[in-house]
Amino acid sequence: MDQDAIARAQQRLEEAASGRTDPAAFDAALERARSAVEALAATTAELETGLPEALQDGLRQHFRPSARHLAEVRGLMNQVIRRLERIEGDMLGERHARVDDLALLVDLVASGWRAVEDRFTQLESRLQREGAVVYRLEDRDRHAS
Repeated sequence: MDQDAIARAQQRLEEAASGRTDPAAFDAALERARSAVEALAATTAELETGLPEALQDGLRQHFRPSARHLAEVRGLMNQVIRRLERIEGDMLGERHARVDDLALLVDLVASGWRAVEDRFTQLESRLQREGAVVYRLEDRDRHAS
């Protein structure tokens, strides 16, 4: 088997493995998003306290149905986000498992071909010791060019 092909396959596997998402970076981004939402809620609460009571009551009456719908949408969006995060984690885990499986398979195939090459080398040396002429394909290709 061509050693360059094995090297290329192993290089591609290393590149695929290096593209893995760092769990710490993912958790940090999630924490930043949560803190930004909390800051938005705090700012909204500050704005509500600054409005006159009559104006607040009027706004509550006017926007109560919309607020209920927005709360439902927010709840559904949070549920969708949680599900998408779980699916993304599952997919990344599966992808990494397949890359690891492929790396193992390439190693197995490469070691198998090395074993075959070693056996051929032993066979050739035995034949040469017994006086046989051994023609190698590599030598034929070099002489033909």
